[in-house]
Amino acid sequence: MRFELITNVKENEILGKSILDTSGRILLKSGVKLTNQYINRLESLGVIYIYVKDERLEDIEIEDTMLCGLKQDIIKCLGKVMKNVGSLPQTHVKEYVESVKEMIDYIVELKDINKSLYEIKTHDNYTMLHSVDTGANAAFMGLAFRMNRDMLNELVIGSTLHDIGKVKVPINIIDKKGPLTKEEFEEIKKHPIYGGEAIKKSFNISNSALRVILEHHEKIDGSGYPYGLKDEQISIYSKITAVCDVFDALTSDRSYRKKFNPADAYEMILSGSGTSFDKDVVKKFKNVFSIYPLGCRVKLSNGYSGFVVRQNQGFPDRPIIRVMCENNEKVLGSYYEINLLRKTDVIIIGAFM
Repeated sequence: MRFELITNVKENEILGKSILDTSGRILLKSGVKLTNQYINRLESLGVIYIYVKDERLEDIEIEDTMLCGLKQDIIKCLGKVMKNVGSLPQTHVKEYVESVKEMIDYIVELKDINKSLYEIKTHDNYTMLHSVDTGANAAFMGLAFRMNRDMLNELVIGSTLHDIGKVKVPINIIDKKGPLTKEEFEEIKKHPIYGGEAIKKSFNISNSALRVILEHHEKIDGSGYPYGLKDEQISIYSKITAVCDVFDALTSDRSYRKKFNPADAYEMILSGSGTSFDKDVVKKFKNVFSIYPLGCRVKLSNGYSGFVVRQNQGFPDRPIIRVMCENNEKVLGSYYEINLLRKTDVIIIGAFM
């Protein structure tokens, strides 16, 4: 499977990973043949990258139908929560908590974040899928911190609800395409408090989960909001969610900017260590997250190029590459693989994304 710019996708290529709509339903299912009409529609929805099937990379498995289904369930439950926040029936609360726990159970068994990263977001599904992806990625981080099941439940319930307060912010501010005014940004900065107040009325959740909603925009150096908390004043759950929230947001298109490619987003997280983000959390982030997505085409320092086919955990910039082209253009007669963890005289100098 190949990670490809939508503008480079050719008619009749096969979609490799399903795309969800804002209600958690499948908008376009993996396996569908991409007509020009489909491709143009995806572009109009703000999709920049998709996964397409590629016989040269058929051993790369990206689509996890079980995880996709679990995320769909959470999105559906989250939709009910967001529509009724403040006066939420307890049946909706129970459904939501159970759907989150089911995803955690699966992630504990899966232990492979590569099948959770880089979900295809559109302008319409961003809010829901961002919340669910932030929660899923927080679960993988929680495992890296050796959290037990109860701790994971608190972390992921808090992180999937972290932006719930945005339902109280005027939609014209949330969807504004240009820069926010000072007054508009001040309103945005209230969403953690709005969320905390709304959830306390409806959810009987732990204080640890509630703190994630209130603190996910706080920064280690005290420059965050809404309270200006510093380092030890911020809970570990909130510190983890902050990193997952920002990384997922950076790698997604927003109404006011284009997405960053994963390598640049990764470097932005690392550069925030000790100022925006907790140093220990960033260290775990380096061990859990990968810079280059599976199926991504990269340029090597030896003049060759190829695709990322496997990751070396703990070495995010040294994946295993299936080399296919010489001088970045000439296709080789046969392919071979380089493990950059062992071939230390070769580095990645660019990515086609």
